[in-house]
Amino acid sequence: MKILLMGPPGAGKGSQSAKLVKDYELTNISTGEMFREAARNNEPLGIEAMKYIDQGDLVSDEITNEIVRKRLLKPDAERCFLLDGYPRTVSQAQALDAMLLSMKSKLTAVINITVDKEAILERMVGRRVCKSCGLSYHLKFKPPKKEGVCDACGGELYQRVDDQPESVRNRLDIYERKTKPIVDYYAGHGILKNVNGMQTFENVYKDIKEALGEVK
Repeated sequence: MKILLMGPPGAGKGSQSAKLVKDYELTNISTGEMFREAARNNEPLGIEAMKYIDQGDLVSDEITNEIVRKRLLKPDAERCFLLDGYPRTVSQAQALDAMLLSMKSKLTAVINITVDKEAILERMVGRRVCKSCGLSYHLKFKPPKKEGVCDACGGELYQRVDDQPESVRNRLDIYERKTKPIVDYYAGHGILKNVNGMQTFENVYKDIKEALGEVK
């Protein structure tokens, strides 16, 4: 099974992908995490990518396609994987098709989580992340037991630059202009499954599993 998980920023893709990876034993390929790890390791590619990400902009196709291509060539991605955060433009989708074709492979399904714009803004602006372990919280929906402190490791919680209001609005604008057309692209391929993200986490996951169960 080779899945692409789509949806606007703040749709809950990260949480859903983590459960899918565990339950279906998939290799998780998240471009955001790859860029952040590269930045933490002071790699030039990661540092350059974070300049885009912190402003809420898309990382260039050239950088993104290359990091994904290298990741797909690793042995653990041969049998199954879940793509999160890529592709984000039609040109990236076309590049992915070419990569997979060269590997004699193809996507099994594209799951698109749909969420209202105002709900996304509330979700993302209220998000806080632990500096030490990376665990996510939300000031309204999932607050820590002690304000500003991670329940799991006691690390300091902070608001990512790309979760600040101005950056979030910019990311949503980019999604509408550049990423949403991918929905039409994959709908034309007959592998798109839309899932209502305005539900509880459990119900969204249930609908995703049902959509995957329909894949032939």
